[in-house]
Amino acid sequence: MTSDKTFAFVTGASKGFGRAIAIELAKRKKNLLLLSLKNEGLEMLCQQIRNLHHVEVHFLEVDFMHPEVIEQIRNWVKPFHIDILVNNAGLGGTRQFHTSKISYIERIIQINIRTVALLTHTLLPQLMLNKKAYILNISSMAAFSPIGFKTVYPASKAFIYSFSRGLSEELRGTGVSVTVIFPGPIRTNSEIISRIEKQGWWVHAGLQSPEKLAKIAVKSLLKRRKVIVPGIINKINWLMIKIIPPRLLIPLVSRRIKNEMSEETKAKIVSGKSAQT
Repeated sequence: MTSDKTFAFVTGASKGFGRAIAIELAKRKKNLLLLSLKNEGLEMLCQQIRNLHHVEVHFLEVDFMHPEVIEQIRNWVKPFHIDILVNNAGLGGTRQFHTSKISYIERIIQINIRTVALLTHTLLPQLMLNKKAYILNISSMAAFSPIGFKTVYPASKAFIYSFSRGLSEELRGTGVSVTVIFPGPIRTNSEIISRIEKQGWWVHAGLQSPEKLAKIAVKSLLKRRKVIVPGIINKINWLMIKIIPPRLLIPLVSRRIKNEMSEETKAKIVSGKSAQT
């Protein structure tokens, strides 16, 4: 490490929730290491953050599907002193499992599960050098129930919950706290909002802006809270999930999710077309 400056490391930082978290941390005068895919405007975002908040910002554009990406990140972070890790990068979608492409399933597993575990493993020794350090993992309200027509996604987010709570217990007595947040629908763009509206007024009522979520997440992270369920609607949904029997809950939620899908996708399901490539 070449400096006493500390940095927050944020994945999926170019847009949506990750971008909002990066900006919220910068407002608190936190230096940043930001990751995203190529050609998502990350360099411009970094410059905007430097100009507005006068913090040090570095970025790396990577694809977590690349086999050497973890080693690439390991080498990149060596000069920096990291005390916050935000595992935000994630992937979802609404498709019938048996007609989904294998590459689609692999990408969800790779980014939502494997990358979170391996990146945390890579950076944890450095985090443990601090008197206080923080890990924020992004799960989802979908983690609390199996859901048809998403299938792999909620399972991957259930992994994030289990992984976070287990790691938190393992790190008890160290300076590293582990926080997991369960966002509901996030108001990121018109396409997302349109899909959410198809699920009904109650789901739409739970929409939250990335900026509001980021404030909740960062404040709770620095308070070392273990679990965050943000917003009244999400808390009510969490309670309902606990109360309603799975035999009733899973079909109910799955029918709502099915309404998200495009007419083209629904037609493929009806016709039984497969895409196992």
